[in-house]
Amino acid sequence: MTEHRNYRLVHGGGDESEIPHILIVGGGYLGMYTAKRLEKKLGAGEARITVVDPNSYMTYQPFLPEIAAGSISPRNVVVPLRHVFDRVRVLTGRVVRIDHANRSVDFEPAVGEPRALSYDYIVMAAGAVSRTLPIPGLAEWGIGIKTVEEAAFLRNHVLEQLNIADSTDDPEVRRKALNFVFVGGGFAGAEAIAELEDLARDATRIYPSIGVEDLRFYLVEAADRILPEVGPEVGERVLNQIKRRGIDVRLSTFLESAVDQRIKLSDGTEFDAGTLVWTAGVKPSPVVQAGDLPLGPKGHVDTSEYLTVNGVENAFAGGDNAQVPDGNGGFYPPNAQNAVRQAPVLADNVIAALRGTPMRPYRHKNLGAVAGLGLHKGAAQLFGRIKLTGRLAWYAHRTYHLYAVPTFNRKVRVLADWTIGFFLRRDYAALPDMDAPRQAFESASGPQVENGRLLRRVS
Repeated sequence: MTEHRNYRLVHGGGDESEIPHILIVGGGYLGMYTAKRLEKKLGAGEARITVVDPNSYMTYQPFLPEIAAGSISPRNVVVPLRHVFDRVRVLTGRVVRIDHANRSVDFEPAVGEPRALSYDYIVMAAGAVSRTLPIPGLAEWGIGIKTVEEAAFLRNHVLEQLNIADSTDDPEVRRKALNFVFVGGGFAGAEAIAELEDLARDATRIYPSIGVEDLRFYLVEAADRILPEVGPEVGERVLNQIKRRGIDVRLSTFLESAVDQRIKLSDGTEFDAGTLVWTAGVKPSPVVQAGDLPLGPKGHVDTSEYLTVNGVENAFAGGDNAQVPDGNGGFYPPNAQNAVRQAPVLADNVIAALRGTPMRPYRHKNLGAVAGLGLHKGAAQLFGRIKLTGRLAWYAHRTYHLYAVPTFNRKVRVLADWTIGFFLRRDYAALPDMDAPRQAFESASGPQVENGRLLRRVS
């Protein structure tokens, strides 16, 4: 079924200008599930639905650390948006400006001329991006882990550092390659460093000159503890656990500089590192700043308990780009657990606005938090009283996220990856040139030898 046919099925023909248009900015978990529920509950001809996202797929972000560790194939945690919908139009491109006063956005497609998209109702589900700081060298050398591409790149990069260390006779080059720095001790940072340390530790068995004692993993955290999401008791257990694995944890410490891959920390430590991973928080997608929707003090869309945007009509928001009040004077944390549960409420309230019926508030009691910290290692706090670390927590982590990952197709594929991992060793193949796939062709197209000396590498 073509995109055009999908789009026409939403309203069954006729003058589309007379049919209310719902525009969803963002095709992540919240945007995809909101659109899916709207599609299911709205009748033909009741509304047109459009989802705009720079990617043609939705990424299940809690699995990114496992992609970086090679436990899950990257394509198995992304869901093609056009495959999910029957009556929703998907536009691949970016919304670069929102003019809600005139019910219009400026849209830049992946290819082609920008154009305006008009709407009657807008849903802001644009998510978040990495929150960086003006630290010298960070933009040049830092690696994020907010996208599936970054996670796959990070795995290849870490394995390539092991290749470099095993192939050099220069002790300084070797030491730099085996230094891995992760900044940020929240969920993303703790899971990423634990998974990749696990990967590197296992990989040393195939490198004759590298032992586990040669690896240096540093976790730099500005606060005085890690993993605040699982509470102080479980967080302390995890801290002790990863320290026993040889990870050097620097609490109440800041990254001051990373110029030329020379790491300088606020405690006075300096060393060279070939890997710098930045996981120190997120901020709302820049598109929320590019418009006239009311924003909160930290740049999130200012949202009511009904997931409506305060101060304007026919605008809704949720997920990482919104501040949603929790009824206790604070706001719900921007995590996958809330995005999953906000989607049906948000969709139902859009329908209520269309039909003129009462809306319902979003209320959710935190069920806890789970984290994977490498194979057979994890941390969990469940229902406020069950506190787990080790293998049981790892099982809880995998069980919850297998339930939450979208579509039966992806659940089966992820389960297959995990099952294979029980019987076969990890794959240690590094493909560092995947981020520059034309490099080999470009090298082959130019001169390779001059005066009997090889000038370029030909892959």
